[in-house]
Amino acid sequence: MNCSNCGHFNEGGKFCVKCGHKLQEEAAVSQAAAASEYQPQPQPAYAPQQPNQRVRQAKKVSKSFFSYFAEGIKNPTATAQAAGESQFVNALITVILYALSIPVMLYVGWKLLLIQFVRSMFKLPIISEELAPSDMEDFDTGADLIKATDINSIIHFNFTDFVFKQGIFIFIGLAVIIGATYVAAKFGKVDVSFKEFFSRFGTFLIIPTALLLIGLVLAFLHVEYFSYFMNFGLLSIFLVVPFTIASFKQSGTSGLDRIYSTLIVYVVITIVLTFIANGLGEEAKTIITRMGNRSELNDLF
Repeated sequence: MNCSNCGHFNEGGKFCVKCGHKLQEEAAVSQAAAASEYQPQPQPAYAPQQPNQRVRQAKKVSKSFFSYFAEGIKNPTATAQAAGESQFVNALITVILYALSIPVMLYVGWKLLLIQFVRSMFKLPIISEELAPSDMEDFDTGADLIKATDINSIIHFNFTDFVFKQGIFIFIGLAVIIGATYVAAKFGKVDVSFKEFFSRFGTFLIIPTALLLIGLVLAFLHVEYFSYFMNFGLLSIFLVVPFTIASFKQSGTSGLDRIYSTLIVYVVITIVLTFIANGLGEEAKTIITRMGNRSELNDLF
């Protein structure tokens, strides 16, 4: 090392061979300087990756909804009367499920509905008297063939085009019904906010929605009885309206009587269901037209 006093280079030893300056102090100083230059950087503590905020929110909402839905099936009246504005999101999910389950059910089970319709036509006295037993046997054979055939791929029955379009249409119809029921309740001197009213209506809609979901499962399993659950779910809307109106207390006696309020809403429901039926009827006409233009189906029948 070099002597700090005279600059002479020394290969070793404790003292400089030229001036006699002590070299151990120089070594200690150089080692301290080297140590001070190298300071290991502190390693950051391991932070576990936090789950996505949207994922956590979705899990929270789904858990809340399933609890709310199960309680609504178990105790529908008590759950509905306890439903305030805090249950608005759960009620909205219920309404959306109700609106979407109908077109999904029709998309999955329309072949079974077609077979049921033709079979019911065969049972009419005017037609059945002119049919031979062999004709019905031929129909049963053809029905089994229709069930086993993927006709959706033949006529290009688009899921998105049918389900979402009709689902939005039905959701708008439900919104009209809920709005009409709310207006009728306000005419009946019921002092309630729209969000609270919507929450209670959606809670009473849980059982009809559950009926539709059962029908949807049966449709996926190709069980013909799914149509009964679909009909019960649709007609149950006529019970939801009076239950919702009757669950609120009137703030006065001069308002519109609840019987008349319910009848007015029934008229609105009838009009809405008529529009929905016409929309589904137009879709059915389109499907039948496509079926008639396909040579594969002509070969099938």
